[in-house]
Amino acid sequence: MPEGKKEIKVEFQKDIIGGVYANTLYIQHTPEEFVMDFLMVAPPSGAVTARVITSPGHMKRIISALQENMKKYEAKFGVIKPAVEPEHFTRIGFKP
Repeated sequence: MPEGKKEIKVEFQKDIIGGVYANTLYIQHTPEEFVMDFLMVAPPSGAVTARVITSPGHMKRIISALQENMKKYEAKFGVIKPAVEPEHFTRIGFKP
């Protein structure tokens, strides 16, 4: 480990170690934070499966990390075609 770096042990809470599935994402923001609600929508209903709240500066870092990982994924597995926006998105009141 490089000098000056400290190892941080990260543990998962037992109820989230397996992850959650989301097929919809709703994002809102204030000057102080971004709120990302991940939902599993299967009409006629849906449920929030996770909520992540973070600062604008950290959100910028998340976006950069996602873009970098998408490039690596596509370099290895091929270009991903964007999914068609599901019909339920507009019916449950979300606006892009």
